Amino acid sequence: MTQFPESPDSDVINWRNLIAACAAVCVFAFSLGEMFPLLSLTMKSWGVSEAVIGLNTAMAPVGILIAGTIIPKLSHSFGPKRVAIFMATATGVLFLLYPTFPTLWAWFPIRLLQGIFVATLFALSEAWVLSNASGRSRGRVVGIYATCISATFGIGPAVVAWAGIDGYLPFAIGAVILFLATIPVSLVSNDAAGAGDQVHVSIFAFFPKAPLLLIAICVHAMFDGGMLAFLSVYGVRTGMSLEHAALTITALSLGNVFFQIPIGWIADRTSKRKTMTACFFLTALGLALLPFAITTIWVWPLVLVTGAAGFGIYTVGLSELGDRFRGSDLIAGTSAFSTVWGLGALVGSVMCGIAMDLFGPHGFPGILLVFFVAFIVIQAWRSFRQAQRVSA
Repeated sequence: MTQFPESPDSDVINWRNLIAACAAVCVFAFSLGEMFPLLSLTMKSWGVSEAVIGLNTAMAPVGILIAGTIIPKLSHSFGPKRVAIFMATATGVLFLLYPTFPTLWAWFPIRLLQGIFVATLFALSEAWVLSNASGRSRGRVVGIYATCISATFGIGPAVVAWAGIDGYLPFAIGAVILFLATIPVSLVSNDAAGAGDQVHVSIFAFFPKAPLLLIAICVHAMFDGGMLAFLSVYGVRTGMSLEHAALTITALSLGNVFFQIPIGWIADRTSKRKTMTACFFLTALGLALLPFAITTIWVWPLVLVTGAAGFGIYTVGLSELGDRFRGSDLIAGTSAFSTVWGLGALVGSVMCGIAMDLFGPHGFPGILLVFFVAFIVIQAWRSFRQAQRVSA
């Protein structure tokens, strides 16, 4: 990953906007953390194949892809705060539609809309976070943001383990939490993250500005989408109880809780390129070891560390984005992150489902490992070529 110059800004933090944005994203993350295992395990109980579960899960990334093309325009036309409040409310309503229409084919369009709405919420929250923390503190601030996401995301699967997968209760819990998201969103000031910027920057204009950074986020999303959709299913297929399988997502998220702030601090104090490369290597190692550890007690620390390293890619990438861009460029950048995340999660979830059908349960970590090794090889080749040009 190309090393980008550090921002010359002094360390300035707007705590009002930062706390409000983190509080808002906490409730989004809780609801999402609940929905991933809830929907996957419910469809599994219906007898749906892993490949079809993967296709259904892929509807959310498709929605994220669509959202990336409209978020900058919506934000420019109506203001980020109004858009975020509407999306939080609409997503809560969507959550109640799942048990109201408990059929596989109804869940495809509902999940597509969910992807659009949630992507908008996250893109705007990330723009608020990045625009309200500058200088050498940005990596740590992004680490705090990532920790907030992970802590609340990890609570979601625990709710599934407690409430089960039947009836309205688990869905209603997620809906109520999302309705509460409108409270912290309303506290964000109107001047945050380009709210008054008169220039509209589309994601298509942004892509050429940071292509390598976006590729890294795409690969991270393959891991993220695949793990969220299939880690609990993988646990069941390899002999775990449903309750323990749901808690693997919690363990995955707890790694982010404990390690994202240190990862952000390391990125601030050393090299973002080296920090991101280390995250790629650790994630690949964790995927390689998962089939050997899944039936042992070692699966818990392994999932913890693998999740921390995998999400660390996003933490470092988001910090770099904030170093380089401001205003409408920043909203376009977080929207582009949402778009490539959607693309990566789409590919990851579909390929993981197909790999499990074709090669058995261990095809799930195997296909993700292929993606990571391919990226590491490409990066090594690119670094070698750069070194040759410098020495020439």
